[in-house]
Amino acid sequence: MADDPALPPAAKAVIAGADVVYASAVSIWEVSIKAGLGKLDIAQDRFVERLHSAGFEPLAISWAHAAAVRNLPDIHRDPFDRMLVAQAICEPLRLLTADKLLVNYSELIVLCE
Repeated sequence: MADDPALPPAAKAVIAGADVVYASAVSIWEVSIKAGLGKLDIAQDRFVERLHSAGFEPLAISWAHAAAVRNLPDIHRDPFDRMLVAQAICEPLRLLTADKLLVNYSELIVLCE
């Protein structure tokens, strides 16, 4: 999936240099909701299969992740993004994003445009 032309070069470089790349259950959950609402045209089973075949490791949502959301400042209102930030901070892991607001949470959030 790293060969997608829409993926910025900076993100490709971070992914290529990583020992492990995780895909959060949060992202799959958000894709599922958007697909169910007709806002995203995607074959959900195929998406998960492609994540696995591309070598992504699953990142489950833990109780610690859920509890950490309450400590985040009110920078961003999207609950999915807030959970991704909480996961990045708890683990700690770098979170690649195109959302400029998210970088205000932590140095672990990497803006890739």
